[in-house]
Amino acid sequence: MIRSAWVVLNGVLATIVIGITVMAAALLRLRSGIYDWCGRAWSRWILWSAPVRVREVGREHIRRDAPQILVGNHASWFDVFAVAQAMDKPFHFVAKKELEKVPIFGTAWKAAGHISIDRSDRERAIASLDRAAAQLREENAAVVIFAEGTRSPTGELLPFKKGAFVLAIQSGVEIVPFAVSGSRDVLPKGRWRVRPGTITVRFGEPVPTAGLTEEDRDRLTRDVRRRVRSMLDEDTERMGPGG
Repeated sequence: MIRSAWVVLNGVLATIVIGITVMAAALLRLRSGIYDWCGRAWSRWILWSAPVRVREVGREHIRRDAPQILVGNHASWFDVFAVAQAMDKPFHFVAKKELEKVPIFGTAWKAAGHISIDRSDRERAIASLDRAAAQLREENAAVVIFAEGTRSPTGELLPFKKGAFVLAIQSGVEIVPFAVSGSRDVLPKGRWRVRPGTITVRFGEPVPTAGLTEEDRDRLTRDVRRRVRSMLDEDTERMGPGG
């Protein structure tokens, strides 16, 4: 529990320091790169405190010269930190609107250009996806979406929600499937005890969406989910029985 308290303390400090930096940058209208740097710094600070090492595979699939939509699984809060620290291009997370209510974090979240989805209001949710499409094009950015919509309590891959695939088809932007493994061993859903460990973030080959229509959405969803499942299985086999 001492380690968990240490991680929480560092998480609060990181959020205050980095959050204030982001808000100050927004007030001064500084260049967008500062927000990406802050997101990576915040994540690495928390990973360091755990301590958690991140192993990256397939990072060559993250392209700086084109917009991309990253779609993957979600089993732990540490998924966010692991993916964020791996980004070397402008990136924005998509998450539920309730995060905006968290003191300091919520204000910094909005200032950095991350995207909130109001799941209770379909029109607002669609408007948020439209803004995400515009940011993709303007910045050659990556939009990161945990397609299950929530953290899996067991680590088993849940059904994928349609938002990421609607965005991909409407924008014609390629999807990069990703799989995060090992994060549930660090901090599973519903627990507060943090354990040190290694998280693997595996990026798959991009899936083109140019020319697809709404009729292709379900097939695209199944294809991307299958790719994520395959990458998770690959890491399970590599680790062997007992992790």
